[in-house]
Amino acid sequence: MDRMREICDILNKWAYEYYVLDDPSVSDKEYDRLYDELKELERVSGVRLPDSPTRRVGGDPVKGFERHAHIARLYSLDKAVSDDELSAFFTRVEKAGKTQFTVEYKYDGLTVCLTYEKGNFVRATTRGNGVEGEDVTAQALTIPSFPLKISYQGTLEVRGEAVIRLSRLQEYNEKHPEEPLKNARNAAAGAVRNLDPKATARRRVEILFYDVNYMSENPVNTQTEAREFMKREGFAVFPYFKVCEDFDEVKSAIDEIEIERKNIDYLTDGAVVKANDENVRAAMGYTDKFPRWAIAFKFEAEEAESVVENVIWQVGRTGKLTPLAEISPVELAGATVRRATLNNYGDLQKKDVKINSRVLVRRSNEVIPEILGAVSHTEGSIPVEKPAFCPYCGSAVKEIGANLFCSNRYCPPRIVQKLTHFCSKNAMDVEGMSEATLTLLMEKRGVKNFSDLYGLDKESFAGMEGFRDKKADNLLNAIQKSKRIPLDRFLYALGISGVGRVAARDLAAFGSVERISNLTEEELVAVEDVGEITARGIAEFFRDGENQAEISRLFKAGVTPFTEEKKRGGVFAGETVVLTGSLAAMSRSEAQKIIEAEGGVAAGSVSGKTTLVVAGESAGSKLEKAKKSGVKIIGEEEFLKLLANIGK
Repeated sequence: MDRMREICDILNKWAYEYYVLDDPSVSDKEYDRLYDELKELERVSGVRLPDSPTRRVGGDPVKGFERHAHIARLYSLDKAVSDDELSAFFTRVEKAGKTQFTVEYKYDGLTVCLTYEKGNFVRATTRGNGVEGEDVTAQALTIPSFPLKISYQGTLEVRGEAVIRLSRLQEYNEKHPEEPLKNARNAAAGAVRNLDPKATARRRVEILFYDVNYMSENPVNTQTEAREFMKREGFAVFPYFKVCEDFDEVKSAIDEIEIERKNIDYLTDGAVVKANDENVRAAMGYTDKFPRWAIAFKFEAEEAESVVENVIWQVGRTGKLTPLAEISPVELAGATVRRATLNNYGDLQKKDVKINSRVLVRRSNEVIPEILGAVSHTEGSIPVEKPAFCPYCGSAVKEIGANLFCSNRYCPPRIVQKLTHFCSKNAMDVEGMSEATLTLLMEKRGVKNFSDLYGLDKESFAGMEGFRDKKADNLLNAIQKSKRIPLDRFLYALGISGVGRVAARDLAAFGSVERISNLTEEELVAVEDVGEITARGIAEFFRDGENQAEISRLFKAGVTPFTEEKKRGGVFAGETVVLTGSLAAMSRSEAQKIIEAEGGVAAGSVSGKTTLVVAGESAGSKLEKAKKSGVKIIGEEEFLKLLANIGK
């Protein structure tokens, strides 16, 4: 028995070096010699230790998968596919407290959960529906990238992603041309969920671990602690792991992953961002599907390498100068791409982009192609010069943080971009009003403000090439039709700095432009998807005299923003409701929509008009103010009971 124990320890150490560290210290021949000795000892004695490597050999096929409940629920992750969605996530986290963030690869395979009792591996299950999954212990035992015995003596659930290396997928398909596997994700999922463990073993599956799901004793409190625990206990973790302080660092790490994922031997489809502080996690809680403190940034784009031939500068509606690279033609997502953008001057420097350098370019559906970073430089690579003056109007350029801005409010391309945004589909939806048409109207008819569009008539298009009666009539009808517009779309159309479609919907809950324009920065920050910087931008926008005058001109021209009609007799009819803290059953924005749909007003802060406060977990200053004001307060349980009465 002592010799068996000694051999098991040696073989498990060698397996850890080979499969986890990718740094074997002995030859395959030496491993096989000791392995054969262990098999013989087990045969003679009839004994096999719990962590014996011989347990990893695929056994007989199983008849079917049994269901098994997880100790703690395995949540999936909410997804972001744009910087706006990632920024909205950051805003929500910042409101819960200060925290660092961790960034890791998101692997495209099959989630599995391993259970340990008193230091011994006892079970492996798939994620299933998050509450229970399929028992795949027999299949998991063929996978060598996790320990059968650990030092932790409590009950443990650790989760990871079952994956197949891309190189091994290619090798498998070369050996089995009669049954090629389509992709690494399906190959891994099919291997783990194969009733024959020997088939699992043939595909050489690995598990890359990324989270501790449950610990009965001394639980870890952060993602960094979880990772160190898994490494210490011998679980395979991928080397890349970044701890970041803010949005810019997280975005930089995501960009780095997007470039480097092309060079690793695993299929990945994104990056996972998590708040690292346990107090922030507790304050944010969970929805019925996701932890609110984590998000998966998904890569859904095509990428290719190209060479930067030149860099020009574009002026946007806020006056920001955006560097645009002219690149050697490359095919991406079904189109020939000759230009690609960078976010700002700081981004250009961070990504080390130079003229004549080779770069990685991304394009996704209708999104403008973007440069992710430099791949290589040449002797002829030239740094991009920072402009001191606007290339369009010659005005001085201001540098604010990582961005450059034209100081001229009426810089021509800035006017055109503001008007184009105003007329876009998700804003005022002026059908047929293209950027080219707006450029002509600016140059030929002096259109520079939104309100100028509503002063156009048929004579305005006379003599303009391409504008016959029908086209002019269609545009004038579209302008007329846009006058009656939902409030959230009107707010979005105004182009307020930092206010995207999500924040515009939240602001529209206040009911009118007048109410919104009178909100303090403190009241604005209380809105779910509005952070301090955006709140400052909103307040400054409405304090600006020219902006106030322009809104007045729009209203005088007949533009009428409206809010959805309240449901008469709804559960919250006549109520002004404030939500504070986190709800377990739904997000705050979901709850606000229900309140509005049921006849109430979902307000962002407690005021003299507030009639009801719904207090979730970790409710803060708004709850205290409600108590002092004598406002009615209910908890989430009572709130859900009210919702249960909808339709009755």
